[in-house]
Amino acid sequence: MSKATFYEHFANKEACILVLFDEASTETLRAMAEATVAAGDDPRARLRAGINAFLDMLAEHPAEAQTLLVEIIGAGAAGVERRDRVMAAFAAAIDAENEAAARSGALTRFASPDDSFAVVGAVTELASRQLRQGRPADVRELRPVVERVLLGMTLTPQDE
Repeated sequence: MSKATFYEHFANKEACILVLFDEASTETLRAMAEATVAAGDDPRARLRAGINAFLDMLAEHPAEAQTLLVEIIGAGAAGVERRDRVMAAFAAAIDAENEAAARSGALTRFASPDDSFAVVGAVTELASRQLRQGRPADVRELRPVVERVLLGMTLTPQDE
């Protein structure tokens, strides 16, 4: 697109990044929610479905993943605020799934309100490192690591 057309739609590059971030995060959260619901009632299946949906979205949309996980940091205060809000939404979704799983007796409740943020931080860093360094070659190869991080914090005593 020409510069003139670009600036008809966006005030500057940061505004464009913010729009891309909003779209990417909305679609990713939607895909995760849909996958979790489709997985049924089994808490572990629901958590795995959310993980798979997240990693599949990153793999299928690498440019958007780059914006979602890496470039948003450079978009100033508005970018940081949006990133914080989305990370909180990811953490809230994980916490809600954990709470439901704990009520059913399938998994233990997180030890701290910060546990869901720790999971989000770990997963975000793993995925952004993959985008920056290309290791592993496919972001979906992180599934077992992400699953160990998430489920490792929620095993019932008989599972340990």
